[in-house]
Amino acid sequence: MKNASRRQVLQGAIASAIIIGFNPAMRSWVTSASAASEFESLPPLDGILYTDSATRNAAADDFSHLVRRYPSAVLKPGSVEDIVRIVRFARSHKLKVAARGQAHSTYGQPLIEAGIVIDMSSLDTIHTINAEGAEVDAGVLWSQLLLASLERQLTPPVLTDYIELSVGGTLAVGGIGGRSHRYGVQVDNVLSLQVVTGAGNLETCSRSQNRDLFEAVLAGLGQCGIIVRATVRLIPSAQNSRVFRLFYNDLAALTHDQRWLIAQKRFDYVEGQVVPDASGGWRYMLEAASFYTPPDEPDNSSLLAGLSYTQGTQQIEDKSYFDFANRLAPTVAFLKESGVWFYPHPWLDLFVPGTAVNGFVGKIVSNLTLADTGQGPVLLYPVATDRLRLPLFRVPDEEVVFLFAILRTAPPNASAIAKMLADNRTFFERNRDTGGYRYPIDAVPFSQADWRQHFYPVWGRLVSAKRRYDPDNLLTPSQGIF
Repeated sequence: MKNASRRQVLQGAIASAIIIGFNPAMRSWVTSASAASEFESLPPLDGILYTDSATRNAAADDFSHLVRRYPSAVLKPGSVEDIVRIVRFARSHKLKVAARGQAHSTYGQPLIEAGIVIDMSSLDTIHTINAEGAEVDAGVLWSQLLLASLERQLTPPVLTDYIELSVGGTLAVGGIGGRSHRYGVQVDNVLSLQVVTGAGNLETCSRSQNRDLFEAVLAGLGQCGIIVRATVRLIPSAQNSRVFRLFYNDLAALTHDQRWLIAQKRFDYVEGQVVPDASGGWRYMLEAASFYTPPDEPDNSSLLAGLSYTQGTQQIEDKSYFDFANRLAPTVAFLKESGVWFYPHPWLDLFVPGTAVNGFVGKIVSNLTLADTGQGPVLLYPVATDRLRLPLFRVPDEEVVFLFAILRTAPPNASAIAKMLADNRTFFERNRDTGGYRYPIDAVPFSQADWRQHFYPVWGRLVSAKRRYDPDNLLTPSQGIF
């Protein structure tokens, strides 16, 4: 005890006052104030296991505000060993477990009914940064890592549009961004992982060590293990970004230019949006960026040569590299201040085959209204699939696919939400029938049959990994995969 820090001593005292064990007969936690005559003692923890209503209520919701599931307890770990201990304890008492990063999912994916939520935000240390990569805890935010890496003129190759997400959270689903046409998704840029499996074992894995676990955890939706630490690749960073917003009246012209640009690798970053026009309809925007460090500067004429955007509508501005990466911060601040951030978010995220994108998106957009989106953004951007290397990250079997996302904001109205969810399912099925997939951060009701179809032909690999690494089906049940 004399070697423990004051923080650890205080944590231990608080933890013992909150909860001391579990009563298997009553399926309930035991506190020091209500100690039962017989109970299983809680293992010693460096962090705290909470059972109070406020903490449980906070962990019962995610960014979607569509689904509520109340855990019986919330662990805020003080160490990786806490996660090992609590998973083993949960396994011995048949309690389900789910890890929670920033809970930015949109259909209750990290929630759990009557089990244990592990709040990963308390594990947020950046351990090392060098030219090879950064070793970070799973609770570290990408914004934190970016700020730290930029001090060494380094950056993660791929950043999501919103960078206030946790490393562990995005690696569990994929992590896509405007540089994915060059570098794949975030899971393609992981060098190694530390994982706590559903069996309660702490494992290190990489492409050369425990590769089956490595490939089962990255984009594995939390089914086989909890990512607790990751070593992610870094690349040299430029200082500035020249950002181009180019507007199109024709969808086919936009997608043609997007394909052309990613094939040429003319820009560092390529995305796109469907945006409202002045007449109440829609037009299309290509957003592209060229990263540079003065005195070198991009040549605008060369970058724009041959593109079919509507001349005279282009918008060009320079920003620092970080400000471009963090470009959503002012919008998010406004949405939070206005309260809209806390409205329901029945998002739709689909990977559409490149051969079907114009017909599929065109049909949806022709009937889409601002009310259908809640004025949320509608994204459309290309991904070169030869950059995608992880088997569980599912996309159509074509050279170029498009992420089509309607990031809906719904009024707090049950009928409006129900319609959006029904539309999501309809659009998913239409896309599935053309060979498309969903990006499973969204709000699409899914059955186990849907999941088997989603992971085919690697479904058998996932089943085998689940049996090996989570034999009691402990982890992340709300996905509904098993």
